[in-house]
Amino acid sequence: MTPTPRLLILVALVAAFAVAVPWLPDVLWWLGVAGVVALVVIVDAALGWRVPVLVAERLVAGVWARGRWGDVTITVHHAAGRALALELFDHYPVGWELEGLPHASRVQPGGFVRFVYRVQPLARGDHAFGRLEARVASPLGFWLRRTWLGSPTEVRVFPDFAPVLKRSLVAADRLVPQAGILRRRRRGEGTDFHQLREYRSGDSLRAIDWKATARLQKPISREYQEERDQQIIFVLDCGRRMQAQDGDTSHFDHALNAMLVLAWLAQKQGDAIGLFTFAGAERWLPPLKGRAAFDRLLSSLYDLEPTESHPDYIAAAESLAERAKKRSLIVLLTNLRDEDSDSLGESLGLLVHRHRVLCASLRETVLDAQLAAPVADFESALTHCGTLTYLEERRKAFTALAGHGRELLDVTPQQLPVTLVNRYRELKESGAL
Repeated sequence: MTPTPRLLILVALVAAFAVAVPWLPDVLWWLGVAGVVALVVIVDAALGWRVPVLVAERLVAGVWARGRWGDVTITVHHAAGRALALELFDHYPVGWELEGLPHASRVQPGGFVRFVYRVQPLARGDHAFGRLEARVASPLGFWLRRTWLGSPTEVRVFPDFAPVLKRSLVAADRLVPQAGILRRRRRGEGTDFHQLREYRSGDSLRAIDWKATARLQKPISREYQEERDQQIIFVLDCGRRMQAQDGDTSHFDHALNAMLVLAWLAQKQGDAIGLFTFAGAERWLPPLKGRAAFDRLLSSLYDLEPTESHPDYIAAAESLAERAKKRSLIVLLTNLRDEDSDSLGESLGLLVHRHRVLCASLRETVLDAQLAAPVADFESALTHCGTLTYLEERRKAFTALAGHGRELLDVTPQQLPVTLVNRYRELKESGAL
């Protein structure tokens, strides 16, 4: 039990009168008053020690999106006994942001109290709400008795890719209206025949079906649709470089968001999606089609975090080559440095004989910001030139690694989702997969 401000004030008053005791004509009277006050406080503590039975219920979603506010509803039932003054505090997961706690209320016998507070998860993974803490005031309000109610509740926090998905689809809406499948006429190999239709101005002569044209006595063109039943395997670097922060979000979380956007689009297009992680927890999900594949991917990623390990690209490529036998689009998400060029080149060489490889490296936005900063003195000029030199060397290294069924993208985290979506659609349209 802990004293309340009311008891502290009472003790202060008693102490103030105690200072005047030597000058009081009747000391026994004062001692009697002090004894009565002490007795009242002790009796109040004894009555407040026994708390009537309280039953608490917590209504909380089992799945949360990182960075999104959500409501938690608490209900406390009071079956019988005296009226209670309560201070309620729910032990929400560590590191989350909070609004609306603690909550003070008064509940009558046979009644209940219900309130809602808000929390915002800031990290993915498994989290838990602890038991509800209640501080019950004694009958006279001199003491607070702490008691624990309810039971812990486990929840899961997933990446919140909805805003990224919305921006990506808006940027690529000419290709993906209403987040559905757009069937368009395609040229060249690697495309599936869809239907015959009347010739339109601008159609290639190669698209004309001459047999149908002769039979119907008017020009008829073949219309194609993008190939389906292809495979995309995401290869995610979980090494220490992915811990780099860009704003409030790490490169790892940026990569997760971009991967989920592309995975969502690919499964809508009828392609199978798979996952391989390295430089940390090694996880392998064989390519699978449909919405179940996307849900499986999301469930496998929500608790994944970058580690302090250094990425071993060659070992990762060897392990992936043993698992992925069918031709696929390999999408590698990482954070490259100049010293990685040799090992990355060898690892990509292990994959390109069977797969199409797309490597996306996250570039720190501070580099672009440094180039955009005004050059006002000698020191800033040196910094500007150093940044230009570094980016030029980086570009040369990427150019040397590209080609022969592999390509490298050097983009900022903010550009990554749209860049991946657009490049995927270009590959689909060209039949390069």
